[in-house]
Amino acid sequence: MTDCVRFIDLFAGLGGMRQGLEDACQKMRISAKCVFTSEIKEYAIATYQENFLENKIHGDISQVATSEIPEFDILLAGFPCQPFSTAGTRQGFLDTRGTLFFEIERILEAKQPFGFLLENVEGLVQHDRGKTLATILSKLKQLDYHVTWKVLNAKNFGIPQDRKRIYIVGNKNHPISLEFTSQKQVLLKTIFETEKPILKTDLTQRLLAHYSIEKLYGKAIKDKRGGNDNIHSWDLELKGQVSKPQKELLNQLLKERRRKIWAEKKGIKWMDGMPLTLEEILTFYNPNNLFQSNDPKLMLDDLVDKGYLKFEYPKDLVETISSNGKVIRKRQYRKDLPKGYNIIVGKLSFEISKILDPNRIAPTLVATDMNKLAVVDGNGIRKLTIREGLRLFGFPEDYQINLPVTKAFDLLGNTVVVPVIEEIIERIIIQKLITTPNQSYNLCPV
Repeated sequence: MTDCVRFIDLFAGLGGMRQGLEDACQKMRISAKCVFTSEIKEYAIATYQENFLENKIHGDISQVATSEIPEFDILLAGFPCQPFSTAGTRQGFLDTRGTLFFEIERILEAKQPFGFLLENVEGLVQHDRGKTLATILSKLKQLDYHVTWKVLNAKNFGIPQDRKRIYIVGNKNHPISLEFTSQKQVLLKTIFETEKPILKTDLTQRLLAHYSIEKLYGKAIKDKRGGNDNIHSWDLELKGQVSKPQKELLNQLLKERRRKIWAEKKGIKWMDGMPLTLEEILTFYNPNNLFQSNDPKLMLDDLVDKGYLKFEYPKDLVETISSNGKVIRKRQYRKDLPKGYNIIVGKLSFEISKILDPNRIAPTLVATDMNKLAVVDGNGIRKLTIREGLRLFGFPEDYQINLPVTKAFDLLGNTVVVPVIEEIIERIIIQKLITTPNQSYNLCPV
């Protein structure tokens, strides 16, 4: 380091890693200067520039020569994890070429900064039975770094979200400990806004008509699973009237269609949710309840007509070989087998997928369904706000996202948890201070 912490921010997104580093430096009364930033998503770049007043954002890092990157002290990267392809090589997982991790590797090798912090999804730990992570760690150690890693959960850092991510940290001096004392758990109600516009849709009106406000806390709105924490379309009669026996049948079918025994009997590859024939249904449902006394139509056919069920052939996993010799696997209908009854909608089919419980913490927030999360506000229901989303990742109150909510949540679902970054960065900087105790860290050069 010179007279401030110089860093580069790769795969920058909203700048959560930068925010964490700058927060750590401010806490330690040390100046920080970002000397290089890379990001490819246009609306991420716009938001980053608004909040950090950066004029120059580089695009695809693979197109940037190492010589174009200034000298720096710490590398930050919440890098995408692509499968390490072995095609065309004999080195297999010892070869990182063709992956985005290689861009980090080549920069570290050329610049040899004091330290780095990488973040990725928890699944990296088990990817390809641990070979991918082993390759990453091996490559970093070969560059003469002390490397440590750990899966950390945001809920242990004062954030009301159950979010596990792997953090990989390295420096030239001494291994960085990633053991932290868990902070007191914060509940969602501490980050919720109040008196925001509520939703007045058919779904929300039905929810409020069928359940008290307290009964809605923590409920998932989906037809994909059973359980007491789920509300299904037939519970609300969204597609038409449903009798009590029909609801009982739907609830049983929802569970039974997932059993592997049905796949074995049909001679197909098991899948999570198979259509079952009338004969198969009669093996677990009381036939005395199968017919409505005031309607000759089978309850099942009535549910098909209303759109709760579909009558379809089962699907099987079929392998085909493409023109270039690649094996393609996909599900195809087996029309040689009898049709059966199947639940028609999945969890993302409703405008709301879950109503968050203010007295608990949020599940892991992902880009695909953050826009479908709702909260209770007063006597109504509304969507999660952008400000609440920012708080669930530990961003400061003056951070702004001036984007449509869908784009904002796309960025938030892929960002990092700022307080976790801050805690780790503080330890990296402390190690450097130990190495050069007489170095001044007051003001970054203009």
